[in-house]
Amino acid sequence: MTIIAAADGSALGNPGPAGWAWYIDDDCWHAGGWPESTNNRGELMAVLDLLVSTADVDDDLKIYCDSQYVINALTKWMPGWKRRGWKKADGKEVLNRDLLAELDEALTGRSVEFEWVKGHSDHTMNEAADKRARAAATAYQNGTAVPAGPGFVAGRVPESRAVPETTAPETTAPEPPATTVVSCRVPTNIADELVARAHAADVHPQEYLAELIGRSLENQ
Repeated sequence: MTIIAAADGSALGNPGPAGWAWYIDDDCWHAGGWPESTNNRGELMAVLDLLVSTADVDDDLKIYCDSQYVINALTKWMPGWKRRGWKKADGKEVLNRDLLAELDEALTGRSVEFEWVKGHSDHTMNEAADKRARAAATAYQNGTAVPAGPGFVAGRVPESRAVPETTAPETTAPEPPATTVVSCRVPTNIADELVARAHAADVHPQEYLAELIGRSLENQ
């Protein structure tokens, strides 16, 4: 059997009040967060908590993520980082090493498939995880109780999300959206700040800027 879940993170300010959540169905989900953290840490923590919560279950896992950083980190970059003593190719320390090391251990011996989904594209499970992660971040922002959810009940695999291996529908991961290069001039101090924040989030400055523009348009 394969448990299908979605995992997502949210940060109000990035860094700022942050939340994470994984979602299997309305009766099986968990969320949490911190007073201040980054979106990437929220994304990583959602996957880590899902792995820990299902550690005693023999079923395989399929996890929907809208973070290519998380998927690439766990399926492509991790071996190289470990060989270099948790350093990137440029010799700099890998950000979020603590969570990544825990994820590396939690993934050992597990059968886990990751599938990228475009965020805010009406993917039902991804939207459910995003809603709960944002609610946790908002709770930390407002100083209110965090809606943590029921969590995972050992021995219970929701029938609506349990897919027999022999009958699991084949799905094709959606292609990343088409992109267009947009060039503009900004003051040097703004460019420097953009680069610094991108490095702090462990993403390329162009990717960081694209995310800022996307979120700004969504909030209009």
